[in-house]
Amino acid sequence: MKYKNYYEVLGVAKDTPEKDIKSAYRRLARQWHPDANPDKPQEAEEHFKEIQEAYEVLGDPEKRRKYDALGGAGSDWQRAASQAEQQQRYREAASGFSDFFDAFFSGMGKRGQEPQASRAQDLETTLELTLTEAHEGGRKAVSLQIEDLCARCRGSGLERGRICPTCHGTGRLLTTKRFDITIPRGVREGQRIRLHGQGTATSQGRHGDLYLVVHLVGDDRFTRRGDDIYVDVQVSIYDLVLGAEVKVPTMGGEVTMMIPPGSQNHRTLRLPGKGMPHVRGDGTGDQYVRLIGMLPTNLTDREYKLYRELASLRH
Repeated sequence: MKYKNYYEVLGVAKDTPEKDIKSAYRRLARQWHPDANPDKPQEAEEHFKEIQEAYEVLGDPEKRRKYDALGGAGSDWQRAASQAEQQQRYREAASGFSDFFDAFFSGMGKRGQEPQASRAQDLETTLELTLTEAHEGGRKAVSLQIEDLCARCRGSGLERGRICPTCHGTGRLLTTKRFDITIPRGVREGQRIRLHGQGTATSQGRHGDLYLVVHLVGDDRFTRRGDDIYVDVQVSIYDLVLGAEVKVPTMGGEVTMMIPPGSQNHRTLRLPGKGMPHVRGDGTGDQYVRLIGMLPTNLTDREYKLYRELASLRH
């Protein structure tokens, strides 16, 4: 993560008064506004955005104090940057400013707004489930990495005017928490499970909610489409020609299925009610079984002769 020198961006000294910070911002904003630079719109837009970001920090007394405490070099900054990068990998930044800004200042709100540290925030993270777990549902104990406010600095990133030594200025910490959750039977990919009051805590003790977004990991045997299940079953050529009873795996265990005589290779048969439970409402989907005919290999002379006789009879 690259350190952003906001004083240099605005062309002011570190001890410049707030009113002069504002004047420098207005002058540069007029100079680099995209409408005033039609011959170099991309360059102007980048400069204009950088100027806005610098003023967002230096024009806000609280953010400026935190920025000044960060400094721009040395081991303190390196520790702070390392902590911030780790937390950025956990969440998606969406301020429109740089990674540097999102890491250290996105939680402090815009100028004139209530800081995020004083507002309850919902959190969202991924919950990986197997297809079997989604089919069965029920209770499951999971350990999840959750981002929460730093209890030491209460989300400000500062302690007595210096960078908080616990969160290294980010105001947030990644902690591992254990939850006992209820998985609805038949839960689908992308469905959200809400854990009330398990989101980010505020400095006043309020909590947001935690949303677990379900991701179903791949299964070696079964494929899910909606609430239906698809599976391939290998059968012999004799089973296809003569018909047979075969064992078929389902989400609830093996069942016996009848193959009608004269079935073609890759024929699909339906097992009603052997799919996934409907997550909303009663009933279940179906299971579709595709027959994969396996030709015999390493034929004996006798078998080869019989196949030749069969071929002659068919002609």
